[in-house]
Amino acid sequence: MKLNVNQRRSLWWSISIVIILSGLLCMVISWQRIGTPLRPSLDFVGGTRLQFELDCTKPNNCDTPITPEKIRAILDPKGLGGSSIQVLDNQQAFSIRSKTLSPDERAQLQADLEQNLGSFDSRKTQINTVGPTLGRQLFTSGMLALGLSYFGIIIYITLRYKLDFAVFAIVALFHDVLFTLGAFSLLGLVANLEVDSLFIVALLTLSGFSVNDTVVIYDRIREILQETPDRPIREVVDDAVDQTLSRSLNTTFCVMLCLFSLFLFGGETLKYFALALIVGFTSGAYSTIFIASTLLAWWRERTESSPGNHLHVDTAMTSDDA
Repeated sequence: MKLNVNQRRSLWWSISIVIILSGLLCMVISWQRIGTPLRPSLDFVGGTRLQFELDCTKPNNCDTPITPEKIRAILDPKGLGGSSIQVLDNQQAFSIRSKTLSPDERAQLQADLEQNLGSFDSRKTQINTVGPTLGRQLFTSGMLALGLSYFGIIIYITLRYKLDFAVFAIVALFHDVLFTLGAFSLLGLVANLEVDSLFIVALLTLSGFSVNDTVVIYDRIREILQETPDRPIREVVDDAVDQTLSRSLNTTFCVMLCLFSLFLFGGETLKYFALALIVGFTSGAYSTIFIASTLLAWWRERTESSPGNHLHVDTAMTSDDA
C-alpha cells in the first residue's frame, strides 16, 4: 500500500503547526509564571536540592502518604514557600529544590521534616548544592553544543546533497526540538517537572537520530532522481518514503522498546532523560516521513515551475533545434 504523503501534506503540516503553537503557548505561560519557558533544575539556576525517602522498615512509618501540601506547610514558616517540591510515585519519597541553604539550615530543615513526616532512610538521603555560576556555565555549554551540531549538520547535508535538502532537514530538526520543549514546558506547568543537564544531552541525541532518519529518505530520493531525472518530484518523494518506511518504523520501534524499559526501570535519575527521548524520537519519526520529505517536494515543485526555469528550458530547446 502506498502512503502518498504528498497527497495530504497540508494535513501533516497543520498537525505540526497546532502542536508546536500549543507548546509555544505553554512556554509563554511558563515564562509569565516562573520567568523561564521551562522549569529549570538545580543544574541551571543553582541552589540546594534535598531528596528524602521514608524508612519503611520502621513500624507505621510509611502508613501516611506524603503530599506537597504537607511539605509546603513546613517550608512556609522558614521562608522557603517558593521552593519546588516533587513527590515521587510511591508517595514515600520527595525532593525539594530551594535557595542555597547553609549546612545548619539543611540540618534544621531535615529535622523538622522528620518530625512532621516520619523517619527518613539515611542511605537514600541526597543533599546537593550547586552555585549559580556553574548553572550558567552548564546552560551556555549546552546551547553551544546544540548550535555547533546544527551547523555541522547543515554543512554535511549541503555537501552530500544540496542546500535545500539541508534547510528542510534543519526545519524537521527544529520541529522535533520544539515539540520536545513544548511537551516538557507543559509537564513543568502541570507536574512541576524540571529539566536538568541530561535534558540537553537528550536534545543532542535527538538531533543525531532525527537527522539519521531524514538522511535515509533523502538518500533514496537522490538515487531515484539519478535513475529517473524526468519524473515529477512529488512521485519521487512518495516512492522514497514508501521504500524506506518499514526501515524507519522498525528502527524507531526497536529504540522505543529500549527507551520505555529505561523509563520504567531505569530509576529517577534517567527516567525523564528517557521520557525526553521518547517524545523526541516519536516526533522525529513523524517529521522525517511527513515534514522533511513533503517540504522538499513542495519546494522543488515551486522552483522547477518558476518562470526562470521555464525560460531556461525554452532557451535550451531553441538552441538544440537550431
